[in-house]
This record gives sequence, structure tokens and C-alpha cells, in this order.
Amino acid sequence: MAVIPEQYLDLLTQKKAFAHLATIMPDGSPQVTPVWFDYTGGMIRVNTAKGRVKARNLREGVPVALSILDPDNPYRYIQIRGRVKRVLEEGADQHIDSLAKKYLGKDKYPWAQPGEARVMYEIEPLHANAMG
Repeated sequence: MAVIPEQYLDLLTQKKAFAHLATIMPDGSPQVTPVWFDYTGGMIRVNTAKGRVKARNLREGVPVALSILDPDNPYRYIQIRGRVKRVLEEGADQHIDSLAKKYLGKDKYPWAQPGEARVMYEIEPLHANAMG
């Protein structure tokens, strides 16, 4: 597991920074999506609904990359490359609600759709580079 430089941990634990998550499409081309995330137990956790492009690209063991800009200084960022360690449906609804609290100050995720199934992905950081 990569060691996140201590002076950049605030981007993962204290700020409302968005991550740009890069996945790989079946044809090998890259796909990038801005996502909410949290960092716990050395893992970066992201969440999406089943059926979305990133959900189809994310499976256990696949490589991903994240770019996280400091919302207070866009010239300060961290890039993390890693692999999806776990894919979890159990607890995913609670996870998206906790992300809504972090990013919106709301107790419940406001854009949930009827019948929508949420999935949480735990990403293990393997390499980290930072600047700024």
C-alpha cells in the first residue's frame, strides 16, 4: 500500500475536495469522472449506482487513478494510482449518505432514484505523487 505523504492527508481527510477517478473502458480507452470520496483505514472509498459507466468499469483488482485538487489552491494536488480492493453493496446506501453529509451538509443523499442500487468501492493506494 502506498504511503500518502502526511502533508497531503488533509486533501483526503479534512477538505471537501473532489477526486477525478480514472477507469479503463472495455476497449482500453480511459474514462474520467469527478466523484465524492472518503478515506478510511488506508482505503479511498467511492460510491456509485449500479449500471453507470464507472460501475461497469470497476471490479475487484482493476487499476484506477485519482487526481485530487486542493479546493483552496488548485496548484496543490495529489495523484494516486491503485487497485479496487473490494466491491460492496452492503453499507453502500449508508456510505452515500455519509458522503452527502460531508459534501452537502445533508443527512440523506438527495438524488437517490427509486429502485437505484448503490455500490461502494474500496481502492487501495499503490503509488502516490503530490505537488504544491
